[in-house]
Amino acid sequence: MALHTPYEYLADVVTRRPKAVLFLVGVVLFTSLLGTTFVTMQTGSETYMDKNTERGMLLDKYSSTFQSDSLMLLVESDDVLDPAVLAYMNRLQEDVANQRYVSGVSSVVDLARGMNGGTMPSTSAEIEMARQKLPPEVFSRYVPSNLMTIMVVTLEPGLSQDVQATAVTNLESIVSISSPPPGVRVVVTGDPAFQQQMGEEMGQSMGTLIMVAMVLMVIAVGLFFSHVRYRFLSVLIVASGLILTFGIIGFSGLPITMVTIGAFPVLIGIGIDYAIQFHARFDEEARTSTLAEAARTTITRSGPSILYAMLSTSMGFLALLISPVPMIRSFGLVCVIGVASCYLVALVAVPTVGVMFRYRPKAGENSGNTQNEKKHAMESYNDFLGKLAGKVARHPVPILILCALIAFVGFQMDNEIVINTNEDTFVPPDMPAIIDLKKVSRTMGSTSSLPLYVRGDNVLDVEAVSWMYQFQEYEVIHNDKITGSRSIANYLAEYNGGILPRTSAEMDTALEKIPAEIRKRYISGNSEAIIEFSTVDMENEVAMSMIENVRRDLSWNQPPPGITAGVTGMGEMFTNLIDEIGKGKTQMTFLAFILIFVFLLLVYRKFGKAATPVIPIMMIVGWNGLIMYVLGIDYTPMTATLGSMTIGVASEYTILIMERAYEERARGCDLVPAITRGVQQIGTAITVSGMTTVFGFAALIVSSFNMISNFGVVTVITVGFSLIGAIIVMPAVLVLVGRLEGDGRHEKDPDPSS
Repeated sequence: MALHTPYEYLADVVTRRPKAVLFLVGVVLFTSLLGTTFVTMQTGSETYMDKNTERGMLLDKYSSTFQSDSLMLLVESDDVLDPAVLAYMNRLQEDVANQRYVSGVSSVVDLARGMNGGTMPSTSAEIEMARQKLPPEVFSRYVPSNLMTIMVVTLEPGLSQDVQATAVTNLESIVSISSPPPGVRVVVTGDPAFQQQMGEEMGQSMGTLIMVAMVLMVIAVGLFFSHVRYRFLSVLIVASGLILTFGIIGFSGLPITMVTIGAFPVLIGIGIDYAIQFHARFDEEARTSTLAEAARTTITRSGPSILYAMLSTSMGFLALLISPVPMIRSFGLVCVIGVASCYLVALVAVPTVGVMFRYRPKAGENSGNTQNEKKHAMESYNDFLGKLAGKVARHPVPILILCALIAFVGFQMDNEIVINTNEDTFVPPDMPAIIDLKKVSRTMGSTSSLPLYVRGDNVLDVEAVSWMYQFQEYEVIHNDKITGSRSIANYLAEYNGGILPRTSAEMDTALEKIPAEIRKRYISGNSEAIIEFSTVDMENEVAMSMIENVRRDLSWNQPPPGITAGVTGMGEMFTNLIDEIGKGKTQMTFLAFILIFVFLLLVYRKFGKAATPVIPIMMIVGWNGLIMYVLGIDYTPMTATLGSMTIGVASEYTILIMERAYEERARGCDLVPAITRGVQQIGTAITVSGMTTVFGFAALIVSSFNMISNFGVVTVITVGFSLIGAIIVMPAVLVLVGRLEGDGRHEKDPDPSS
């Protein structure tokens, strides 16, 4: 027999050599397991901003040249000014200062020594005398109360995230063997410690979510798929698809981010659908033909049709790749890889296992009442769906107007939904690192800053330094969110008798007097400099307005010729993220609509038929906006994917309803009866499929990450909306499209009871 398609070739191999195919699948999965060991977690700026953009390169250059991340040692005791505690801190500070990657350490120990003639106070009286000599505001910054003090550890600039994690581990090791006095507690905190712990928490959360999703899948399959033999095979297939996905991710070097974690329960929810569809088709064919014929029919008939469903779902995820936010792009890419992996495993594994283990379908009839009750319940639900579709089909215009109005309100409310880019709100609120970090912020006051990156042929030119000094003074006076500023210009004035140098010779003389540590912090050679504006703590929306004011001031108060200046830093990145999410979510949703429509147009070659499934999906996207507004759920880098994901998930249901309705019409049914019977025949299958998907998505709700948990709530509701759109909106659309195509005759359902 001539083989014409890959599906026919696969069917021939599966039926002739099932053992070899199963062995090959095992080899692929074992190789994928090895690939999972290369999977890495990624946090920090690289997940929020593309380093290949101009802003990304500027932030990367600033971080590697000037930014010195700080770690804090939070020391708590009944009395941190006790001589024994200060003596311990003195020893600890010396050990920390000698560690690799540490450029400096400061604490109350330095203040006490400085006010005591350069030696450590050894008695309570000496400590009190030293304290009296200090300005209260300086002392309170390091010792806000007798119960707590902070040791600030400055790291070398430009350290990678991995190196910073190593520095955190080293400090934690030193603290663990430092033998503090009884009652003294020392905790390593700060942004590097926060990033490290968040990565660990992400790994734990991902494992928990996958486990919960798999358990929920077992429950869902047990409830809704009990009429076939080996019903839990679908769960095993999804687990295999997940292993294949992890393997591809590991070998490709694609990192796991905070948003990507949520992709795996989504994949489980979608992947189980493919496995169930292949399994159900194989079970159906095995009842009337040999296992070899059942395998061949399942692969050659269901393979292409489910491929179309998988590709339509992928269209929504592919739209995410245009996002400027790397973690959103990685979410879309992982989802595409995942759905393709689950499809391939299901396509090969279901018929192979069936042939290999001589699959026997369960008997169609049973004498037990339980089975009869289940059958009766299913028939009752089918009848209900048929009657519902019939009523909708006879009154399509009012139904569509009502649904469209709700969607319209949702699109309007969507613009009122807050966009949240505050990383602290994304992570578990009880995570120790965030608790300690907030304690430090309350103690030390605002530590927020806004860097202005200055570049040019000679940033130490007299005119350039004068501009920096003048611009700093202007911003401090006119911008109420800026509390102070510092740059090389301030130090040049300090080391030049309180006035800025007026000649190159004066500039060189003053520059030589400035300590190398200070010069390194504010200038790099003659071509780069930094102005650091200290700011009050504020929400990202307020910070965005403040940064825009600084940019506006720069546009009219420009630096001298040959010198450029631009705002950068982590604060600028998070505030700009608000704008990127706002624009990106709209662009991604629009692109997803275009991709799914073009895909359907290529498949069906008819404009009306390609547009029909898209209409209910548009309404579902509007309903999503309304429910997010009502529930008070913010847009985050994760919920920003909702529009595109909804289009991908909902398209499968609407396409299946349309296909079955057109199939009934091809058999000779008139318009309304065809729609009614189509919904009646496939509505139950779609509902079961939707419920299993809901179970997979529901695992997201248990995540300790608020961002993922909120995403889970919305996605569960979205699947419900998708079912409503397919079962209620789709019949109404099919009727109107049928009328436009001139096929509106005999619309009345022949069954008057419906």
